Amino acid sequence: MRAVVQTVGRASVTVDGEVVGAITDGLLVLLGITHTDTPELARTMARKVHELRILDDERSAADTGAPILVVSQFTLYGDTRKGRRPSWTAAAPAELAEPLVTAVVEALRARGATVETGRFRAHMMVESINTGPRTLLLDL
Repeated sequence: MRAVVQTVGRASVTVDGEVVGAITDGLLVLLGITHTDTPELARTMARKVHELRILDDERSAADTGAPILVVSQFTLYGDTRKGRRPSWTAAAPAELAEPLVTAVVEALRARGATVETGRFRAHMMVESINTGPRTLLLDL
């Protein structure tokens, strides 16, 4: 499981002209799933994101109540080592990935986080205003 976590002043996801998820002053999480990921790893990722001390004064979303926008991003597992066309073989198929993205979201909510999401398998327009900027790659 891989995530790009960014601090944002605001972020939103739009599908077919409709905003389906939006936050202010929180974390944008682009989340990629690979074939070997498990529900246990989803819970670990949720804990890591929620407790990550990336916000001002080395605080976490758990400390501040900052909202989290989770967007599925299979391209985080794109392999560009050969040629010009990325290979997507390391990305989990949608049937495996979607329940694990949902598991991360549910685990964050179970921890008390306010969570917004994108829409799985949709062509999404993701907008964000990064603050800091602070961007981290979590690879579990």
